[in-house]
Amino acid sequence: MRAKLSYAITAAVLVVYFVLVGSRGMLLIQSGTLLTVTFGVAVLILPVIGLWFLWKNTQFVRKANALAAELDAEGGLPVDELRRTPSGRIDRDSADEVFARRKAETESSPDDWRSWFRLAVAYHDARDTPRARKAMQRAIALHEGRTVEA
Repeated sequence: MRAKLSYAITAAVLVVYFVLVGSRGMLLIQSGTLLTVTFGVAVLILPVIGLWFLWKNTQFVRKANALAAELDAEGGLPVDELRRTPSGRIDRDSADEVFARRKAETESSPDDWRSWFRLAVAYHDARDTPRARKAMQRAIALHEGRTVEA
């Protein structure tokens, strides 16, 4: 719940920022000179890109959470079997062991979104966020029935 609240607050702050930047861009365009119109258009592009990025991230999180809920209902969520340091951080060797098992599971059934979801969690536990995101995107695509490139 805390993560959802943090995400919602961050998204709201970004939207306010995009509106403010967009209004400044409009003011520059309304000035009417070639220079200010050029800067105004450039300034308007930033909020558009930001809103697109925020929308794509929100959709990704929503879909990943839906997969987690479905997997939880099936009883297929990965069990937290990781050892932790006294400070609470995940032990790297433990994460590597679990990752090896998840990778083997995914290699044996590459068209199963569930195995890709569990692999994404293992990547995340191993602190490999880019690969975790790619694995989750693949799980989402497989769940939606879309073809997935290798």
